[in-house]
Amino acid sequence: MCCSGFLKIMMFIFNGGIFLAGAVILGVGIWVQVDSNSFLDILDEVEDASSLSQLVNVSYLLIAVGAVLLVIGFLGCCGAIRESKCMLLTFFSIVLIIFLIEVAGAIVLFVFKDVAGELLQELEKNVQKTIVNNYGKNEKLTSVWNNTMEELKCCGYRNYTDFTDSPFYNNGGKGLYPTPCCNSTISTDTCNENTAKKANIDGCFDKLLQLIEDNALVIAGVAMGIAALEIAAMVVSMVLYCKAGKDR
Repeated sequence: MCCSGFLKIMMFIFNGGIFLAGAVILGVGIWVQVDSNSFLDILDEVEDASSLSQLVNVSYLLIAVGAVLLVIGFLGCCGAIRESKCMLLTFFSIVLIIFLIEVAGAIVLFVFKDVAGELLQELEKNVQKTIVNNYGKNEKLTSVWNNTMEELKCCGYRNYTDFTDSPFYNNGGKGLYPTPCCNSTISTDTCNENTAKKANIDGCFDKLLQLIEDNALVIAGVAMGIAALEIAAMVVSMVLYCKAGKDR
């Protein structure tokens, strides 16, 4: 009885961790989905960007995995408390499948960093062409780029020169660059070429790539941590399953 009680407590702790991890992943998926709208707005104006736009669909995968982990955590806790053989066996089978998927997904995320960099690199010329043709003329594109640069603290796709000869530069700005391209600590009231060059603000390419790499590592690390919890939970669930069979 003492051993059985200890196993129940451990099962509850393991599945509580899985439940909380599922809630975190679900929240991250929702955040990515909401925050990806501005990124999609930029890609809508870029030619040959369909391959990269599919990357934002990872948010749906995160939401689905998070929801499944929530259910698994709840199912495992109930199965341990009630010592239900059916629930314990169902829990073990589902967790085993999810475990295999998570290991494969973690490997994909590690590889995804390099793939994302290559895709962003391929889009460079098309993005720069879009900026030169539409920034300052297309209100939607201009607003999206302004918001993106303000949020990521970056300038253009590579640097301030991406805005040279754009409608904003030639007409509205009269040789000026967007405000985010100049560091507020050293700039004057106007952001001209000399000021932008002196500020040397990083391009959004580098910021976006760093954001993708950081998030990929975090998600992969969380997935491996969850996998460890799932292995422990599967072992405990099988022990409880066998004990429940002997008791009956």
